[in-house]
Amino acid sequence: MAGHDGEGAAGLGSVSDPVGGEVSAPAAIAPEGGGAPSNGRRPKWLVPVVVAVVVVVVVVAGLVGWRVVESRRHGAALDSCSRAVKTLKGKTGSDRLAQYREAAGVKSDQVKDAKTVAAMRRSVKDAEGIRQPTVRCKPSMSTGELNATADQAGRIDGKYAALSKAAKGVIASRDAKALEDARAALDGKKEEASRLLADSDGKVADNATRDGLQQAINQAGQSKADTAKAYQDAADALQAAIDRVNASMQAKSQADQQAAAQAAQQQAQKQQAQRQGTTRRRQASPNNRRRGSTQTRRPASRPSGNRGGRGVGSAPAPAQDNWSEQAFEEWSKGNTTGGNGCNSAGVCVLG
Repeated sequence: MAGHDGEGAAGLGSVSDPVGGEVSAPAAIAPEGGGAPSNGRRPKWLVPVVVAVVVVVVVVAGLVGWRVVESRRHGAALDSCSRAVKTLKGKTGSDRLAQYREAAGVKSDQVKDAKTVAAMRRSVKDAEGIRQPTVRCKPSMSTGELNATADQAGRIDGKYAALSKAAKGVIASRDAKALEDARAALDGKKEEASRLLADSDGKVADNATRDGLQQAINQAGQSKADTAKAYQDAADALQAAIDRVNASMQAKSQADQQAAAQAAQQQAQKQQAQRQGTTRRRQASPNNRRRGSTQTRRPASRPSGNRGGRGVGSAPAPAQDNWSEQAFEEWSKGNTTGGNGCNSAGVCVLG
């Protein structure tokens, strides 16, 4: 055992101690496949290739990142532009434009406050007229174009916001004046109806029209409307009742005139009949007197122009069958020289 230990120690000593003080080199490692052993040096082309790959990766990553960022910016610009145009369309729709035009057509004498009309004119001028703006946002537009369009829509929206406010002021002032005027008109119509109700007493053909007028007056007095149309409706109802009373008064007036005309006509006819009767009596009285005097003056027998020859120059007496009062008078006038005629005093003497 000792011998073996001695030999082992001698063997270890021989292995660990270098011979002749030389340092031993490491053992060469043989590459797989039987190639030549490596000495630890890299190839010259490896570094440029690695650098180029790194640059390409960085550039590609930068481009991808820029595209992502730009896409996000474009989307945000498109969204902002769309919202601005939508807001503008809310103020420039067809209904709103019609409202603006209506307000622009209101005159100063139609509103309670004329300043609202002046403000409306300024707003219309600032908006360069009332028309539909042509502002659109398209996905094909660049981010810069979208941002510019959004700014343009915002500026126009501000002008139409002022126009909308001015239009509301004009409409409100106009409605206030219309309400005030309608209330005053109703008050005046109630006064007119009350006067007519008092004046028409006993002057209507149908008294029910006056009852209807009284009801209309009561209803108008109880009206507590807050719109001009309600006051106008009440005034129209009063006017209709007034028209019915006036028509009834006119009908009675015409009837009274016709009755008066008939009465006057009857009175005239009566007076005319009385005058005609008086005239007949007057005419009858002279005829009777004339007949009486003629009978006293008329000779008992027809005068003869051939008796005794004393009728010289006298007119011949008319024939017996033509003897009448007129013929006797004419004959008596023609025999005033004596004989059997009549003298100037109308006395007839028979010869």
